[in-house]
Amino acid sequence: MTLGVMSLLGFYLVDSIFVARLGTAPLAAQSFTFPLAFLVIGVQVGIGIAIAALISRAIGAGQQQQANRLGALVLSGGALLVGGLLLLLWLIQSPVFSLLGASEAIRTLIRPYWTLQAVAMWVGALVYFGYSLFRAHGNTRFPGLMMVFTSLLNLIFDPLLIFGIGDWPGLGLTGAALATLLAFAIGALVLVWALRGRGWVQRTGMLAQMRESAWPFAQIAGPAMISQLMPPLAAMLATALVARAGDQAVAAWGMASRLESFTIVLVLGMTMALPPWLGRCYGAGHWDEIRRLMKTGALMVFGWQLLLGLVMAVLAGPLARLLVDSPPVQDYLASLIRFLPPSYSVLGICMLVVSASNALGWPVRAMVISCLRLFACYLPLLWLGYRLGDFTGLAIGAGLGNVLAGTLAWQTYRRAVDGEMARVAQQAAV
Repeated sequence: MTLGVMSLLGFYLVDSIFVARLGTAPLAAQSFTFPLAFLVIGVQVGIGIAIAALISRAIGAGQQQQANRLGALVLSGGALLVGGLLLLLWLIQSPVFSLLGASEAIRTLIRPYWTLQAVAMWVGALVYFGYSLFRAHGNTRFPGLMMVFTSLLNLIFDPLLIFGIGDWPGLGLTGAALATLLAFAIGALVLVWALRGRGWVQRTGMLAQMRESAWPFAQIAGPAMISQLMPPLAAMLATALVARAGDQAVAAWGMASRLESFTIVLVLGMTMALPPWLGRCYGAGHWDEIRRLMKTGALMVFGWQLLLGLVMAVLAGPLARLLVDSPPVQDYLASLIRFLPPSYSVLGICMLVVSASNALGWPVRAMVISCLRLFACYLPLLWLGYRLGDFTGLAIGAGLGNVLAGTLAWQTYRRAVDGEMARVAQQAAV
């Protein structure tokens, strides 16, 4: 899953690198769409979390038929929900981008790009839900390979559609969205072929299953979606703050956001791979195994992300020059790389705790942790840093917010697990 997520995030990073070759304005235009894209991804991931949690618990309890009916239910319901959200965001794009600080010239670049990108994201959501079915059934190999496959397709399509070939001039920024759409569409066709004959999507009895599972699904998906929607809301507020420094700062912030996702690839892979395993342990009451799994995961995340973050901080200048051409954007990006990646070592633990909490039947706790991370730690320190030290202070404040959030999240998780283990021991004694 880590390899697959790395390739998928490389998918988006490659988009930004190619778009950066078009100039600062197209990169800024793409960066302004990131908060809306994160909003859609938040809903998508929330549904995926519920899929993995409910189906893995059903499998752990020996209820395979229920798991198969849940597969059909969440695929159809997720497609409708994400489609409705994307349609709404497309309809209100002008006032939203204006509020984010995009100029009229930038909004002109955004409109055709966002139209195609919205369609691409809907197809990508369907593919993601299909991946969640495989993960819930313990198969992480196929989703990982498919992520690599679609990323390679995007890598091939991007230069052809953005810059053109031969006498054809290419589509510029819009070509990046079309490349994403084509890659996801081919991935969806392969996914449909792979699901045939497995029986994981059972339409018979789906309506009865919907009545039975609607409330458990809402209990997990609702808080999980809210947890996932908080980062894009925070991203919108952060982008609005960064926009005060100009389009070049926004372009650097957008590139740093893509680089962040690529940097925490191990964390994202573990947040996808661990929940089905934790869900089965939860269904069987194996809290000792849950504790061992999470401790191992936290140590892996902290050690790897700290080492990677320090290396990136040392190489911040050359890395910024490699990613973008504009010297002012390079300076802004180098400041962000120096202070943010080292903090991902602790932020990754926070993300792991949120993911595990959803799998362990604590969706409200996960939502509260996400809220505190962003609105009590990250944004206040981001704003304070900007007030005290301009753009460099903003980068430092963001890093400190990540460290504070991860520390609080791990302490909360440990208290919760200790409480559950004490409760189970007490019940066994009785």
